Formats: sequence, structure tokens, C-alpha cells
Amino acid sequence: MKASDLRGILTYIPSFRDKLFVLNVDSAVLEDERAASLFLDISVLRSLNIRVVLVHGASARIKKMATEIKTKVSDLDGLGVTDEATLRVAERAANSYSHAILQNLADVDLRGAVTNAVIAHPAGILGGVDQLWTGRVERVDTRFLETLLENGIIPVIPPMGVDGDGRTYRVNSDGVALEVAEALKAEKLIFLTGSGSLPMNGKKPAQLSVEEATDWLKKKKGELSGEMASKLEHGLRACKEGVSRAHILDGLADDALLEELFSSEGVGTMVYADEYTEIRKAMKKDVRSIMRLIGSSVAAEELVKRTRTEVASAISDYSVFEIDGNMVGCVAVHPLEGKMAEMGCLFVASGHENSGIGRKLMLYAENRAKELGMKKLFALSTQAFNYLQSKGGFSEGAMEMLPADRRSSYEASGRNSKILYKDLS
Repeated sequence: MKASDLRGILTYIPSFRDKLFVLNVDSAVLEDERAASLFLDISVLRSLNIRVVLVHGASARIKKMATEIKTKVSDLDGLGVTDEATLRVAERAANSYSHAILQNLADVDLRGAVTNAVIAHPAGILGGVDQLWTGRVERVDTRFLETLLENGIIPVIPPMGVDGDGRTYRVNSDGVALEVAEALKAEKLIFLTGSGSLPMNGKKPAQLSVEEATDWLKKKKGELSGEMASKLEHGLRACKEGVSRAHILDGLADDALLEELFSSEGVGTMVYADEYTEIRKAMKKDVRSIMRLIGSSVAAEELVKRTRTEVASAISDYSVFEIDGNMVGCVAVHPLEGKMAEMGCLFVASGHENSGIGRKLMLYAENRAKELGMKKLFALSTQAFNYLQSKGGFSEGAMEMLPADRRSSYEASGRNSKILYKDLS
């Protein structure tokens, strides 16, 4: 691990310490040979005093066991009809996964306990069809789970529920994870899938508000697999019911859990319940982060090269865009002569492009320039001029429009940037 990686993790510790994360791990993830690394990641979370509840699926092993004993199962995921033969296979599959999880936890010096904390009732008759041994979560025994958590024990919850008479029902793990997260007032509900990440227009969205997720689910649900639709629906409901964040990520990707939690860009999709972003004025302590943020763009000659000293000396001109306290964008407004200003260093991290952050930063810069009493805002660009014109409302101008001092530095740079301007009056 690099020192910079460790510093990045340390920024999250104050906000994550003593919080509760519910992890819902698909059976396909547990079947994979890379599953052992997931438990190392869970060990990292525990070392940071993050409390963890682990809910797991069972469909992959139900299918495998049914094939081995030549039994036809009526339902794999706990959402359809569960006949008695399927229930028996599901019990065996869930028990085998739970036992394997305990072994994996022991391998990383963690204690776990398989629980019967989910109280279920029959799903009943739906659409005229008796669902037999398929159940729905009635309640969660939070006192039991809290007792385990207070003693440093990770509760392991299988996709099975019991009623007051000791009858067992097959329940869907996504639904179990949702109910557990709600009941325990978890900070995060994290879905570790075995079928990749959430696609949207060919690209994974880094974050979706509740409103965006609701709208997109209505329009695009048919394009999602049943598993992904379930994750998004349950994550959306969790955020509506008080869970701050729901994450959907590829559980088979290396280091996916830690990268999602301890980096500003993440590797999955986060659904959030409240406005969690902020544009604020930059401070001296932000100089290092700004330099690191814009480094790739400077190397690609998209942004003009700035030294750390130059950024530090003009830090009052800079503003940053944060997500959960982590910088993902920046912009600067440099005052010029004659009630004019220049918008510079407009940048958004790659994982957060096409999410409206650039437009928010441009609007912020425009308002900032107005607050300073400026009448005209300039932007100089070699590669982003089309974006500035179409999204920011800038028009192309000429070098003669620049104040004398700025015109001199423009000519000396040799970048031949397009000169764009916007009237603020």
C-alpha cells in the first residue's frame, strides 16, 4: 500500500468509526475462489471500528445441490413458489454457506455467529398462487443482533426465516438485507453482486440520488437483469427508509469493497438519500489534494500547468466540489483588471463526469464573479471549448478582449487557447 493510499483511507475514518454497514453477499461471490480476499477486506473494516452485519444468498449452491441429487427446484432466489423439496435443498445450501463464512472469518481472526434473527411469515397467496414455503420478513430481532455487535461478533444471516412456531421459510437475501439495515439503522447497505456492476447507457453511474434512481428505474428497468433490478429497488427503498447510502458493486472485482468505501470516485454505484455534495471555498490544506486531482489533466495538456506554490498563493480564488467530504472537482475565479475575471482550473474527476458537476461548478464560478462585482467572465481552453460553449453559455472572443497583463501571459504561454467570454451584466 502506498502512503497516499493510507492517507486517503484515514480521511474516512472519523465519519465511518462506530457506524454499521450491512453487507449483502451474493452466493456467486462466495462460490468464487477470490472470496477469501473479501474477508480480508471485512477485517480491515473491523480494525477501523466499523461494525458489520453479513447477509448472504444461497441460489448458486441450491442449483448445484439440486443437480447433484437430481431434484427439480421450484425457486432459486426466494421470490417465487418454494415447494417442500426446494425448501430442504435451500436449508442445506444456506447452512453450508453460513459454515464456510464462519471458517473464513476465523481465518482472519474475526468472530462470527450464524443467527436466526429474521422472523418471517408465509408470503401467502399471490395472484391466486400459493407461495407455499416462500416467506416475507415480518421483523428483525434487533436486540439479539445488537448484543452480538456490542461484543465484537459479526452476525451472519442466511436467506431463511422462522416463525413463532419454529417453521422455516425461504426468504430473498436482498429483502433480508434491506430489513436488517432498516431495523438496525445502518449507515450503509452494500450489495456485493456476482454479475458485475450497474450499467446505464453503457456506463456505470457513480452515484444516483433517490429521485434519479426512481426515474431511471421506471424508464430502464427492462434493460436490467432481474438481479440488478432487485439490488437497485431494494437499495432505493433502503434510502427512502432512513439508510444513508446504498452501494451496488461487483463482488468479484479485486478490492472492490475497499475501493468503493475509501475513495472519492468508488468502483460501484451509490444511491443516496440526501444532498451529500458541497461546493466550498478552498483552503491552504487543500493544495495537495487539488494538485493530485488535476494531475492527469495537466499531463494531458487539458489544463495549464500550475505549481503547488502558484496554487497556494492564489488559494482564495479556488473552490472545490466535495462528495461525502472528498474532493472530486474544482474551479478557480481569478480577478482581472477592468471588472473582468477568468474562470480557470475547471476539472471533474473521471468517475464523476456526465453527472452535472461541471455545470454546477461553472454556475458557481459565474455567481462568484458576480459577487466580486465583475462584468465579464473569461475562460481559456485548448480542448474543452465546445463544452464551455454548449453547457456554460460562453461565446468565442478575441485576444484583444483580454486585459493587457493577461494578454501578455497568454501570448507567452504559447498554448494558443481559444478565448471564450460571457457577459455578466
